[in-house]
Amino acid sequence: MATTGLGISGSDNIAQTRGITQQDFLRILSTQLTFQDPLKPIDNQQFMAQMAQFSSLEQTRMSNEKLDTLLAQQAANQSIGLIGKTVEVLTANGNVAGQVTTISFSSGQPMLTVKAASGELMTDVALTQVALVRGNAT
Repeated sequence: MATTGLGISGSDNIAQTRGITQQDFLRILSTQLTFQDPLKPIDNQQFMAQMAQFSSLEQTRMSNEKLDTLLAQQAANQSIGLIGKTVEVLTANGNVAGQVTTISFSSGQPMLTVKAASGELMTDVALTQVALVRGNAT
């Protein structure tokens, strides 16, 4: 028998889209304490284990956010170092060599503008599309 959370349909599962927050956890905990059987209260050890587990998960979530910020900063620094360098860009038609002329940021991600040897200007080139960095343009 399939079950879903209170007020949540199977297709709108909040945990799949954004995870449980500290406020969600406290709301669940207070509901659990409100409706517990007074003759069978929550075991103190189990209660403390749940609190410790949530604390650990919250610290892991915060570490992941900081790591994501660090990776974004590293990508920005790496892309700035590419200005004026010749790169090979992966395209649908094969690799195209060109010089990185400018960098813009879209949703926090660096996007390169590359001027190909043929004079074509390729915009919004992601770092993942750069196959090779050759050095300074000649």
